[in-house]
Amino acid sequence: MRKARAAAAVTIVSALAAAVTGCGGGSSEGGSNESPKTLTYWASNQGPSIEADKKILTPELAKFEKQTGIKVKLEVVPWSDLLNRILAATSSGKGPDVLNIGNTWSASLQATGALLPWNTKNFDAIGGRDRFVDSAVASAGAEGKDPSAVPLYSLAYALYYNKAMFKDAGIEKPPATWDELVADGKKISKDGKWALGAEGGNLSNNIHQVFALGKQHGADFFDKDGKPTFTSDGAVAAVKQYVDFMAKDKIIAPGNAEYAQNQSLQDFAKGKTAMVLWQAAASTFASQGMKPEDWGVAPVPVQSGVPGTGEQTNSMVAGINIAVFNNTKNIDGAKKFVKFMTSDAEQTLLNKTYGSVPPVKAAQEDPAFGASDVKVLKDTLGTSAAPLPQVANESQFETTVGTAVKGLWADAAAGKPVTTESVKAALTKAQQQMTP
Repeated sequence: MRKARAAAAVTIVSALAAAVTGCGGGSSEGGSNESPKTLTYWASNQGPSIEADKKILTPELAKFEKQTGIKVKLEVVPWSDLLNRILAATSSGKGPDVLNIGNTWSASLQATGALLPWNTKNFDAIGGRDRFVDSAVASAGAEGKDPSAVPLYSLAYALYYNKAMFKDAGIEKPPATWDELVADGKKISKDGKWALGAEGGNLSNNIHQVFALGKQHGADFFDKDGKPTFTSDGAVAAVKQYVDFMAKDKIIAPGNAEYAQNQSLQDFAKGKTAMVLWQAAASTFASQGMKPEDWGVAPVPVQSGVPGTGEQTNSMVAGINIAVFNNTKNIDGAKKFVKFMTSDAEQTLLNKTYGSVPPVKAAQEDPAFGASDVKVLKDTLGTSAAPLPQVANESQFETTVGTAVKGLWADAAAGKPVTTESVKAALTKAQQQMTP
């Protein structure tokens, strides 16, 4: 997702064109084309590192092989590469049998025709659609169409904070509003310490944050007909507020303008920053040597009051879906694998490990998902999160607007003025780059 936006836009157009000729997935790396006893699987990076994910997933794949006789060839793909890898696979017809996708990409990838639609028959093969939380299924494709994927891990954003740094600054509780966060942040941001972490080079994270802020300013980034409205007053105000945490308020380190995935979490774990906005971070903190008592978690702030719907929205509906390429030569094996990964036992184990929320209802009953950090995510999903627009060009939205925000971070880091006019100009350029 960090590649040039022009190339990404071309790739999206190519992927959509490929759908017309019926291209889709199918292994080119010794997967199901060779044997129905082999599947290739692209997993997204959920843990603190690629290697950590391999250690987590490998024994589970061994269980699946023991149960079914089907060997799964695993590749964990970093988020910075995942979308472009998937789009390239949809256009070339050379990809995995099964893959993870960000749920915000569901409608975009659905439009390519490359993914297996999860109609009633296919859902029945994995135990039925009613096993899953409705909001999770709703984030798996455009409204009124069969979902293009199946929910795997459900997530929402929360505010994680360093208890010791708060205590040293005389702060007794986490901020509930952005004004409080800025005020607290100015107490903390000195002597080489910073209040808030950000990842200016992480395009998806840029989108996730400005989308929630956009809702708080009454903006959706798309109108009811799916046309982009990036230059609305609310959208401009949201982006400016986010970048102003560095440009104006001086509570984010300038170096964060270039940060990629997980770098803000690493700074938080090392005590360089006191707060970070993230989806599920417990496993990363633990891998960095933090103990559970070292950090706390609270809902993402709002402009005023408490989180809720409409302008009190404080998170996008986040999550990971699992999908099957339409032209896999092992469709039965692929569906068996999806059934295994979404079984009650695997949902409990994997979501517990990653600190995410199971989209499978029965798995949510495990006591582990009542722990304070996960409870904040569950409550946010249930009361104050909104899905990103399920429009066909959503992935291009992430690329164009995410890149625009990245450029504004760079301006802030360089000490250049970030004004309403400069923000609107950047968003105007992004809107002009959107494919009709």
